[in-house]
Amino acid sequence: MAHYRRGLISYLLIALVLLQTEAAFAWGNEGHIYVNRVAAQKIPASMPRFFRRAVVEIAYLGPEPDRWRNPAEFALKNSQEPDHFIDLERVAWLDPLPQGRYEFYKKLYEKRAATADHPDDYLPEHVGLQPYIVMEVYGRLKAAFREYRQLKAAHQPTAAVEQAIIFYAGWLGHYVADGSQPLHTTIQYNGWVGANPNGYTTQHEIHAQFETAYVAANIAANNFAGFVHAPDQLNDPFARYIAYLKQSNELVENVYALEKAGGFREKGSQEAFDFTTHRLAAGSQMLLDLWYTAWVESGTAAPSAAIPSPVSK
Repeated sequence: MAHYRRGLISYLLIALVLLQTEAAFAWGNEGHIYVNRVAAQKIPASMPRFFRRAVVEIAYLGPEPDRWRNPAEFALKNSQEPDHFIDLERVAWLDPLPQGRYEFYKKLYEKRAATADHPDDYLPEHVGLQPYIVMEVYGRLKAAFREYRQLKAAHQPTAAVEQAIIFYAGWLGHYVADGSQPLHTTIQYNGWVGANPNGYTTQHEIHAQFETAYVAANIAANNFAGFVHAPDQLNDPFARYIAYLKQSNELVENVYALEKAGGFREKGSQEAFDFTTHRLAAGSQMLLDLWYTAWVESGTAAPSAAIPSPVSK
């Protein structure tokens, strides 16, 4: 009976994945599903069996944070909009980036206070918080893997923590995939602004045309699955993730040049296809590496933390 219920749940999730409407965010439904699915299909045998078998659930969760962007849930939409992007040009002066969200806020507010021209450009919600949500969800995943190990060692039930792990892994996939889309790392996110010697489009259409319409019409998961290799353990996940975002940012002009050449219209060009599949593969690879690193690191003893003394108000 339990096997039947699991099969029914998997069938319903497959149906939901196939029937979802297209979203005008990030990679769109299709791209986010594909990034998560390809990464999940590459999970190595050294990771838990329940996790390797959760491909359908993890793929379904790829677009999950975009489902939280409905204006009907104002507080939810408003609070997490900056999690999907970071305008790296606005923080070029800040190197290295602080590892913590609130330390980042502090630096931005100091910069804003010292800026006379357009100071609000340095508000955290205008700069974006992409690497911080990634590291925070990564931390949740690592903590859940640690709990799973402890419960297994104690011969305790693990079903509840398994569900948490699958959710965190799928949730993480959304933001990691956002980071592989160059237009999520730049002030040039939807039409060129400022000096424009190459005559790139200034219309507010390129973002959705590239990541949603073009991907939905022309790309499938198997087009880039072969580019994703076995995972590597990341020696410094935050630093490696920032490097990944910077590499993505270096490709912003490629997106605009491809659009200018008509690469994303209808079936597009071979150059656009190659570029897009490699960006999706980059997202899957980074996601798989983060999952694997969280699993490996969860097997080491967590550093002990002193209990903070109560703060008087």
